[in-house]
Amino acid sequence: MLMSDNSIRQNSNEGLNNADDVIENQSFKQIYLKGLVMGLSDSVPGVSGATIALITNIYERLIAAIASVNLFTLCYLLTHRRGHVWRNIDGNFLLILGLGVLSGILISARTILFLYSAYPEPLYAFFMGLVLTSAWVLRKKFRVHKFENWLMWSLGVIFSLILSNVEALVAEIGYVYIFFCGMIAICAMILPGLSGALILILLGAYEFVLTALVALQFNVILVFSLGCLTGLAIFSRVLIWVLERFRELTYALINGMLVGSTYMLWPWQKFFGCEVGNEVSRDLFCREIILPLHYTEATGNPVMIPQTLFAFLLATSLVIYLNDHFLKKRN
Repeated sequence: MLMSDNSIRQNSNEGLNNADDVIENQSFKQIYLKGLVMGLSDSVPGVSGATIALITNIYERLIAAIASVNLFTLCYLLTHRRGHVWRNIDGNFLLILGLGVLSGILISARTILFLYSAYPEPLYAFFMGLVLTSAWVLRKKFRVHKFENWLMWSLGVIFSLILSNVEALVAEIGYVYIFFCGMIAICAMILPGLSGALILILLGAYEFVLTALVALQFNVILVFSLGCLTGLAIFSRVLIWVLERFRELTYALINGMLVGSTYMLWPWQKFFGCEVGNEVSRDLFCREIILPLHYTEATGNPVMIPQTLFAFLLATSLVIYLNDHFLKKRN
């Protein structure tokens, strides 16, 4: 079975970890910081940590490492071959990145979410700049003149737009439901353009899970984590299979989902209760896109155009700098 795991890892490396896609010899500090930013972004509805992984050139390495972990490799870690198995699953990378993601989630529960509630316009503009500029950079992953790539790109845009207009429902929450939410949310978190936080909102569990994290309710955190691990074990293998066989089509779809997700990141939005029958439900919310000219009148919040533009340009500059930086390191 170890040979099977080795073959998975070898095939993943051959098909995915090309010289122009990942940087193998990254310092622990770099990996931790990338995980930190992934964790920060995952807590904001509309933003995906996988998008950050794509920007920082660790996405395919991450998926390949996750896919190489299973019950058998975990058992082998208890034997005298633990060093070989640890290297086989890229253990140092997963451990340091995971610590960064966890740190980012814990920090964002008090900081990013404060910005989300107090200064949503610049925050959304910042992430919108990240996503749009990343989509422009990542267009090199597929040939733009091929019709089938453009078709997949269009499907990605449409899928993101449909998802962003689904009404959120607050469900009765129990341990089984929390486990299910973890499975679904983690699939979104490792797909660029899909937000795990948004999925939790649509499933009605976002506030519940976030409160559990802040209050350190370990029973809820454990069940949710088990759901995430189960979803990762299943979905990462699906992604590996798809990327190995339909690489360009997959990146075209991902790029389209990135562009389509910017609808959710429009800085000037209004949320309100949706009508069910003749009554306004507290369990459903609707989203309305508003032009800056009418934003203050509709919401009572300041437009903050200078701050919003600055945040957008800052994000754009950051992605361009990171892309140039990694290109120089590869060269």
